Amino acid sequence: MKQTIAVVVSAFNEEKTLDRCLSSVSFADEIIVVDNSSSDKTAEVAKKYTNKVYKEPNQLMLNFNKNFGFEKAKSDWILNLDADEEIPAALAVEIRTLVHTNPPENGFWIKRKNFSFGKWITHGLWWPDKQVRLFRRGKGKFLCVHIHEYVEIEGKVGELTEPYLHYNYESVHQYLTKIDRASTSEALSLKNMDYQLVWYDALRFPLSDFLKIYFAQQGYKDGLHGLVLALFQAVYSFSVFAKFWEMQGFPQRDIAPGAVVKELKHREREANYWILTMKIGETKNIVTKIKGKIQRKFTQARA
Repeated sequence: MKQTIAVVVSAFNEEKTLDRCLSSVSFADEIIVVDNSSSDKTAEVAKKYTNKVYKEPNQLMLNFNKNFGFEKAKSDWILNLDADEEIPAALAVEIRTLVHTNPPENGFWIKRKNFSFGKWITHGLWWPDKQVRLFRRGKGKFLCVHIHEYVEIEGKVGELTEPYLHYNYESVHQYLTKIDRASTSEALSLKNMDYQLVWYDALRFPLSDFLKIYFAQQGYKDGLHGLVLALFQAVYSFSVFAKFWEMQGFPQRDIAPGAVVKELKHREREANYWILTMKIGETKNIVTKIKGKIQRKFTQARA
């Protein structure tokens, strides 16, 4: 029996990107758009492609509205997309071919190519950035706990070969607008977890994220784009801390300058560890590798 595919998109003020997204999924048997009470022409653009356009409140936890869209689907399979994403022709063929074989898996990871500030970002958080986007109807949903969570799949999960495209940051203003919403949601998650705020999180959150992305995940290989994005991730992490601090009522803390210096020195050792890891990975000289590993082990012991 032929298997059918529903594309579900949840969108807010995406009149400039939605057309590109929906025009790339002409293979779908069903298109569902959840308009999160947009103030632009998002709904009008959506109606060019489908009559299944539903208006919902623009909630902070957007995954509620994505689940709402999943529930409206009638097809056998659901392909979940954001308005700033696009399905290339090769992936469309792979998806159609796959679902018609009625595979044993109930969901599939798909690699995502992120384009930020005009460049495909190939390192750090941004590649291969696998997401669960294709799944059987009734076998997947968001748990709505965290803004960056994956679709929870009931049963086996496989992986596709071809990637899809994500035009996530096309301007600095767009980035700052997005992280304002996302950082608020993440701060609320910390609050719901009863996370115990400590003053040095103000340093650890941003610095650890920067070091991890730029050095450990090789963000430096993306040049200036990689540096800027790693720094922006640090800004995002600091925003999470500051908003959580605000939710706590801006509690006061007495902090000795020496304690800050001690924490920064600890971050310096962490930086040295990842810099050594980077150098070890890049050198082809066996002796240099061995010396680097010994030095790294010494650095780790001091940390």
